[in-house]
Amino acid sequence: MKRAVQFPKDESVYRNSERPQGSSVFGIGKDMAVTLLTGGSDRPYVFGLSTELMSKGVSIDLIGSDELNEPAFRDKPRLKFLNLRGDLRPNAGILSKVARVLKYYLRLIFYAGKAEPRIFHILWNNKFETFDRTLLMLYYRFLGKKTVLTVHNVNAAKRDSEDTFINRLTLRIQYRLADHIFVHTEKMKYELIDAFGVQEARVTVIPFGINNSVPNGHLTPREAKRRLGIRENERTLLFFGRITPYKGLEYLIDAFHRVRAQHENYRLIIAGRLDAASGEKYWNTLRERIREAVEEGQIVLRIEYIPDAETEIYFKAADVLVLPYRHIYQSGVLFLSHSFGLPVLAADVGSLKEEIVEGKTGFIFTPEDSNDIARAIERYFSSDLFDDLSSRREAIRNFAMEQHSWHVIGLKTLDIYAELLRTKTRGVLPGRDASGASLSI
Repeated sequence: MKRAVQFPKDESVYRNSERPQGSSVFGIGKDMAVTLLTGGSDRPYVFGLSTELMSKGVSIDLIGSDELNEPAFRDKPRLKFLNLRGDLRPNAGILSKVARVLKYYLRLIFYAGKAEPRIFHILWNNKFETFDRTLLMLYYRFLGKKTVLTVHNVNAAKRDSEDTFINRLTLRIQYRLADHIFVHTEKMKYELIDAFGVQEARVTVIPFGINNSVPNGHLTPREAKRRLGIRENERTLLFFGRITPYKGLEYLIDAFHRVRAQHENYRLIIAGRLDAASGEKYWNTLRERIREAVEEGQIVLRIEYIPDAETEIYFKAADVLVLPYRHIYQSGVLFLSHSFGLPVLAADVGSLKEEIVEGKTGFIFTPEDSNDIARAIERYFSSDLFDDLSSRREAIRNFAMEQHSWHVIGLKTLDIYAELLRTKTRGVLPGRDASGASLSI
């Protein structure tokens, strides 16, 4: 019987019942009421955070949409689901889109004016980010609300090569107006401080929570491959998630062709929907590169939204997930993969390298380098990690659950809530932060 793999521990992450020094909120969650503003989507993060906070006694007003309108967020003792956003379907007409967004903002403004929770925790902004970052933040401040902001991307427009003066200005305003900010990595924290002048004391690093909302049943890798028409002995790569330029899918496609030219028993799965803004144009540039491989069955395509109930099939059928990203802050797909015990090959961008234990949970390669991706693929399939994958999946999963525990996130979040509730609302003059410093770019 093989021993479970013991991976290095990140001592900066406390576990189980350990508490950060100075913690004072254990057991008082029942006295808290919080509004979670979701932007209407990101079900995995919303589910993980809200479930954990409720388990610690917090009462939640969850501002959601049709996308989140499901049993997991309804009929819960400590959760009030408010479907203020409604329909999010991208194929609606322009007038319909304008009307539903305006209706949402009116509903949100009215709700905020009478809402009992003093803490407004913003997980994502809404459609008109300039309004959310400025006037809406000032409105919350006027109402005496304490605003907590979870920053998943410090500057997504910069990542997407669409940065502007107005974007940086409105980001700076929101970051200065927020009472506290959560980020997922130290790199993100210091980018907030260096690029946007945020005070270090107002930023807390928390792990990116493991995806615990996607079903993980008894489906075997053999059966998962059979369902996708893949033979058991075929070495299968997976690209999963929204298809958009910054994810560098073209580099993986080129690497796959190189590997496939040397070894016939490789397959590539591409599963995910196109990005609403740039996905269609980007995907059109890739079609010709993969046309022949798709026709021959070397590449399996599912270019659409993958429901949670079907996600398991792809992560069980794959032998490894590949993240060929050009730019990223952090990737939820990486933690989804590890929640299934699936190793990850990732580009050395953002903080991906910090999340992978070389040879134990995956391997790192040079970004925007198809040759190095091909080498990483061959390295993985010649490694003990692949040879022993069936026995190592559970160890990878346990490691990810420990390092990215929602219990840890919940405790740190409650600490910040309690600290904010003990302090008076900061008075902030337009154009200045709490210390009176100018909001210059």
